Amino acid sequence: MKSEASKAQRAGLPVHEKVYRDLRDAILFGEFEPGEPLTIQGLVARLDAGMTPVREALRRLTAEGALLAMGNRRIMVPVLDLPDVDELTEARLALEAVLTKRAVLLISEAEIAELAEIDARLDSAIGRGDVSLYLKENHAFHARLNEIAQAPIMTALVDGLWLRFGPSLRVVCGQFGTRNLPDRHKELLTALQERDSDAAVEAIQEDVIQGMDLIRQSMQPDL
Repeated sequence: MKSEASKAQRAGLPVHEKVYRDLRDAILFGEFEPGEPLTIQGLVARLDAGMTPVREALRRLTAEGALLAMGNRRIMVPVLDLPDVDELTEARLALEAVLTKRAVLLISEAEIAELAEIDARLDSAIGRGDVSLYLKENHAFHARLNEIAQAPIMTALVDGLWLRFGPSLRVVCGQFGTRNLPDRHKELLTALQERDSDAAVEAIQEDVIQGMDLIRQSMQPDL
C-alpha cells in the first residue's frame, strides 16, 4: 500500500507518468515474479489505466532493463543468472560506497533521525513478518541515504540497479523470511552520527554483500 502522501503526490501527475511509476514500483517491490510474463490487457485491469499509458510504461521500463522484450510483443520480468548477480553486486558496491561517503559529509542531525525512523519501521516490519513493508522501508532507507549524497547521476544509476534485482529480493523474502534478512543499518547510523566515513562505507558495503549473497543463495538452494 502506498502512503497517503505518496498517493496525493501521484494524483497530480499526468496519467502516463502515474502509470509508469505505479508499474515501476510493482516491479521494484517484487509484485511480479522473475520470469512472469506481462500483458497489456492484464496491466490495464491491474493499474486501472488505458492501453496507451500502459504501452508507454512498458516501453520505458524495457528500455531501463526492468523488463525484457521477448519478441511477438511478449514482455516478461527478467530472470537473473549468477553473472548478473555478480555484476549487480560490483556495481552497487562501487556506487553506493561513493554515495555513502558523500552523505557522511552532508548529512544533518535531522536527516540522521529521519533514517533512524525509517529503520525503526523496517524493524517493525521484520518483527511482523510483513514482506511488502520490509521491502518498501528497506528501499526507502537506501534511497533517502543516496538522496542526501546530492549526486543525482549516480543515484539514478543505483535506482536502475535496484529495479533489476527487486523481484529477486522478493523471492529471497519468501524463501528465508524477513527475520533472516540481515542488514547493517545500525552500524551505518552510528557511523553517520560519528561522521566516520570509513565505518559508514564498510557498513554499506557489508549490507550490500549480505543482501546480494542471499539472492545468490536463493538461486543455488543446494549450496
